[in-house]
Amino acid sequence: MQLPFPLAEDPDDITREKGRMLFAAESQFLKGVVAMDGLPEADRLEVCFAGRSNVGKSTLINALTGTKALARASNTPGRTQEINFFTQGATHYLVDLPGYGYANAPLPVVEKWQRLLKKYLSGRANLRRAFVLIDTRHGVKAVDEEIMTLLDQSAVTFQVVMTKADKVKAAERDKILDQVRGALSKHPAAYPEIVLTSSEKSEGIETLRAIIAGLD
Repeated sequence: MQLPFPLAEDPDDITREKGRMLFAAESQFLKGVVAMDGLPEADRLEVCFAGRSNVGKSTLINALTGTKALARASNTPGRTQEINFFTQGATHYLVDLPGYGYANAPLPVVEKWQRLLKKYLSGRANLRRAFVLIDTRHGVKAVDEEIMTLLDQSAVTFQVVMTKADKVKAAERDKILDQVRGALSKHPAAYPEIVLTSSEKSEGIETLRAIIAGLD
């Protein structure tokens, strides 16, 4: 019997090449947005990346695009206070959402980010999928549940991407995956596949590239 929310399979040669070609194109930082009127034109397909602070979001975006510093990584939670837009070739936007779970950020700042995030998710017609990053060492936390619920309410399909998979032994990883599957079963907007990645080892990067390239 197939598990609910199975791990995404490796892409076949055609979809792998499609993903490779998309991410072989130039990746550029376009702008950081702090208000809805600053959003770029919705003139190309868009995917966004959400995750708790220090889940490895910037590192994953850099691994996807094959650049070392496209998305700035930081050890300071909550450093990314804007919605950052990157162009991927001439056809896609990659969007880095503010990290959540920012214990050190003042409450008014957090509330401002949350308002902007809600407006963005509910009002972006070209947004095809949100990727919610979950640290394989920790599984789904309460703050992850909040963003998933927000995505449910916004009717935005989201797919979980497990980061730092190389940091966990197989038996422990299976336990965490069970916990993640249980959490996802409560969310109607959850896409029924999980992507397991390690940016350090380049595991799952080809798969994620192929998934993004296959969206229309």
